[in-house]
Amino acid sequence: MEKLGYRFKDPALLKTALTHSSYANETKKGTICNERLEFLGDSVLSIVVSEYLFTHYKHLPEGELTKLRASLVCERMLWEFAKQIDLGSYILLGRGEDLSGGRERPSILSDAFEAVIAAIYLDGGIEPVTQYILGFVKKQLEGKNQTPFKDYKTMLQEIIQQNREESVSYYLVDESGPDHDKRFTVEVHLNSNVIGTGIGRSKKDAEQQAAREALELMGK
Repeated sequence: MEKLGYRFKDPALLKTALTHSSYANETKKGTICNERLEFLGDSVLSIVVSEYLFTHYKHLPEGELTKLRASLVCERMLWEFAKQIDLGSYILLGRGEDLSGGRERPSILSDAFEAVIAAIYLDGGIEPVTQYILGFVKKQLEGKNQTPFKDYKTMLQEIIQQNREESVSYYLVDESGPDHDKRFTVEVHLNSNVIGTGIGRSKKDAEQQAAREALELMGK
């Protein structure tokens, strides 16, 4: 996989990173999916991006750094990064997931991208994985491959925090569809009142949509 830009000493790590749970469930025989690697990759990604922003954006306060990091590590951005290396073509999917367009699904591609990050970290350590991550992040920060993103949850939280007596919470109220094509419905509550509802292919996306609806109702 030349587009990946990293040569593994242990190719088994890469295979696990590219193995979706639907494939592991179909093949059985002890096949391991990439979910645990995804967990680790999420943390590695966060620390690498956080350190880079902390070091190179010294003029930004904590709140702005948080928003900038969120825009770089969100599902939508990781999906874009994954598409840049055609990651979907290499993911091992179950038959049903493959036929339903799983290779293009943002949640699957972004999870696989995080799993690959973890695999590189385990295979080569922090230096090569840092170079790998920053190869994508620096281009994005320089304005190349720009994809507009607004962190509606953070925007909503900042507005609500202006009144200390108010609090905002997100609740999953519905989950529908087959495993390969889930739809999540989330409500955002201001204290006990529903102020927005969102539907998405992942819980994170549904929360963002709910926050966006709440902001629209507020005229923001």
